[in-house]
Amino acid sequence: MNPGTVLVPCPVVLLSVAGEDRPNIITLSWVANVCSKPPTVVVGIRPERHSYSLVKEAGEFVLNIPSTEQIEGTEFAGTKSGRDFDKFAEAGFTPEPATKINAPMIKECPINIECKTTQIIPLGTHDLFVAEVVAVHVDESTLNEKGRFDASKTSLFTYLPLNGQYWTLGKQIS
Repeated sequence: MNPGTVLVPCPVVLLSVAGEDRPNIITLSWVANVCSKPPTVVVGIRPERHSYSLVKEAGEFVLNIPSTEQIEGTEFAGTKSGRDFDKFAEAGFTPEPATKINAPMIKECPINIECKTTQIIPLGTHDLFVAEVVAVHVDESTLNEKGRFDASKTSLFTYLPLNGQYWTLGKQIS
């Protein structure tokens, strides 16, 4: 097999960002946790994407983790340009004010992670946005009796770049 992006599975994330005319959403899979103190994530975005300049200018964004109930909106946000479409309206998502930044959260997503960009690293086809997590919101319906996230209470899914398919996450094994 030739060298390529074969690390699987990849998270599916809807990145929302404030825009000059309207907020935008981009579907991403090049996303990772990279540090716990301070809590830090990275996202890879191609410079030619509409959201790239919005994220770069704003310096902040929200990572919204969708469930399978949002698969159609997720696919729409990943295949249409925010230059041409109001992705919130067209995908059926509700913008909701964040608590620490100006980018909107997606109300329908069970997890919303508010982030502030700390660094941008050019890599090749993508630039890596390094961002500190400044707030996390988890839908209360996904919490167990101890107040911790319970993945069995939502239907999260993942992306497999080897074949370009989405798959639901399985059951807990340990």
